[in-house]
Amino acid sequence: MTRSRNVKIIATLGPASDNPDMIRKLFEAGADVFRLNMSHLDHKNLKRVHAAVRQVEREVERPIGILADLQGPKLRIGEMMDGSAMLDKGARFRLDTSKAAGDATRAYLPHPAIFDAVSAGQALLLDDGKIRLAVKGKGHDHIDTEVVVGGKLSSRKGVSLPDTLLPLTALTEKDRNDLDAALELGVDWVALSFVQRPDDVAEVRKIARGRAAVLAKIEKPQALEHLEEILEISDAIMVARGDLGVELPLEQVPGWQKRLTRAARRTGKPVVVATQMLESMISSPTPTRAEVSDVATAVFEGADAVMLSAESAAGEFPIEAVAMMDRVAQSVESDPTYPGIIYSQRTEPEATGADAIAAAAHSVADTLNAAAIVCWTNSGSTGLRVARERPLFPIIVLTPIEATARRLALVWGLHCVLTEDATDLEDLAERACRIAYREGFAQPGKRIVVTAGVPLGTPGATNMLRVAFVGRHEE
Repeated sequence: MTRSRNVKIIATLGPASDNPDMIRKLFEAGADVFRLNMSHLDHKNLKRVHAAVRQVEREVERPIGILADLQGPKLRIGEMMDGSAMLDKGARFRLDTSKAAGDATRAYLPHPAIFDAVSAGQALLLDDGKIRLAVKGKGHDHIDTEVVVGGKLSSRKGVSLPDTLLPLTALTEKDRNDLDAALELGVDWVALSFVQRPDDVAEVRKIARGRAAVLAKIEKPQALEHLEEILEISDAIMVARGDLGVELPLEQVPGWQKRLTRAARRTGKPVVVATQMLESMISSPTPTRAEVSDVATAVFEGADAVMLSAESAAGEFPIEAVAMMDRVAQSVESDPTYPGIIYSQRTEPEATGADAIAAAAHSVADTLNAAAIVCWTNSGSTGLRVARERPLFPIIVLTPIEATARRLALVWGLHCVLTEDATDLEDLAERACRIAYREGFAQPGKRIVVTAGVPLGTPGATNMLRVAFVGRHEE
């Protein structure tokens, strides 16, 4: 099965969609990668859902990516007396270490690290930013604040500190256990929440040891300050607009989405745009016009993937949500303004042989109006480099390594095919032609552009470009 679009679709699996039959239908509707949200999965169900995706993968005979999304630290207040209390604007409110039920004047905050890190003048947000407090002072066991934006505060609501770099690791004990379980099963991507600094990503990379690619979720203002370093150490990033919209003024999120997308494209790292993309389809068979426009904006920007969360995990219309995202993406990519917007954001290739070959492949394919660019790769780096160029030709990735094909399922424009390594240069060109024809990308008489590394099978040694004709014998 081939996709008639470049952007990829990530669908979150949950109670509405985590059985083999539904996973198959979601794949057929357009899902390329499946996200397993570790906030809602124990290890038994993780194993079950992972096995279900792999079963579908065998049935459809296409590489499917699996992304395990770690929960990260959850900062919450304690219980409130009678379940909730009203906080009035201008009132004083204290957060402290007493486990007694909270009221309109105070609440329990079970996170000692916050007391050490917060400073007077900083903001403290409760309940997804609905309540805003300004820190006035603190002691070793309390923080005194003034209510800037009031409202009803209920038990166990979340706490955010947009101005504060917290001395917390992005990996909790639960995350470590979940990460071990996911790596043991063989997931392709691990998404890390609560990233504040490059060290957070380095910690996961050290544990993963190459067994899975690492995706950093950009959802905290502190991560924006260290974006270049985080990009350098990550395999991909996610614009996690939900939490980012809590800790940043909402009006700043669209601008940051564009900046993050373009920064990732410059470095050749995949970028995923996520959260509330088709939110109304949780309970409606059709999205709002604004949601369609939101998805279209991400596609126009050249994001590698767009993601569905509750829409596919717990919504009433998971298949319709994936199908709608697929239709929107196809419509955008066939729009006459799309090529100009995509090309305008191209960056110069890095000064390496492999990047030069990728740029040359794009140029040659353009000049010859080639049917496809075909990349032979072991590690996947050649496919990433060609995808960074955003050519408006099909990109076929040929690899003998299943893990590489699955990871690249998340990357813009890449159609991955598992095949044995080429035995020599003739086999390399002939098999590229045969597969390009078989997969429906090139008809006899058309040319394809082939990239590879010589000696064959050498990882990271892309140094060859060849033009090949698809002959009549491919039929």
